[in-house]
Amino acid sequence: MLPSMRLEDKVVMVTGAGSGIGRAVAIAVAEAGAHCVPCELPEKTDDVEGVCAEIERLQRRALPVSLRLPDLDSIELAVDTAVTEMGRIDVLVNNAGVNIPRDALEVEEADWDTVMDVNLKGLFFMSQRAGRRMVNSGGGKIVNIASQNGVIGYYRRAAYCSSKAGVVNLTRVLALEWAPHGINVNAVGPTFILTPLTQSTFDDPALREDLLKRIPLGRVGRPEDVVGAVVFLASPAADLITGHTLLVDGGWTAV
Repeated sequence: MLPSMRLEDKVVMVTGAGSGIGRAVAIAVAEAGAHCVPCELPEKTDDVEGVCAEIERLQRRALPVSLRLPDLDSIELAVDTAVTEMGRIDVLVNNAGVNIPRDALEVEEADWDTVMDVNLKGLFFMSQRAGRRMVNSGGGKIVNIASQNGVIGYYRRAAYCSSKAGVVNLTRVLALEWAPHGINVNAVGPTFILTPLTQSTFDDPALREDLLKRIPLGRVGRPEDVVGAVVFLASPAADLITGHTLLVDGGWTAV
């Protein structure tokens, strides 16, 4: 029998859900039958309201939650609110992330700390707090949005590549430690994805040409290209998969 990729009545928490990949994931899990807790920075509440409207249009529950990574009090409050209002967290999608492109010789301490704080420290403590709740409820799924840049290098991304490499290996560690509790931990590693936040990257003709030359399928990604991998890893169809990073890279890393 074909395993289901439905998420019927699961509660899925998605960080950085106001735009881009996070927004697409929040709507996709609702399309797969889940209720959703879209999380976003307090100053982006308007973006989250739009996401919630889309989720509710699909007749799923939506609970917008403010979250500022890596603030531990904010993380604790977000997780507590999700569990109190929705009853549990079945799936956590760690999507929130930042990038500050700089030549390695020009990276400042503040740049490094900002990228690491959100992409790695915030992701870890979000996973830890949600993981504790999953242990108490008998299991769950965590899907980390890593990057192909977690397994390869690319120019002007010393901090970003380092943070995403950390996510890839942290995914393995959490998978090993939490498997006895019935928690699957996996990651998705997208290639360069065109979103409102990355538009400036693709506005550079030379950079866009370089990226396209490196992707055998001949195009950059869209948020919609990523959501299938996330839903799959969150679903019963992936129950025997843990500690894995699924690359959605158009063939970049196959070269």
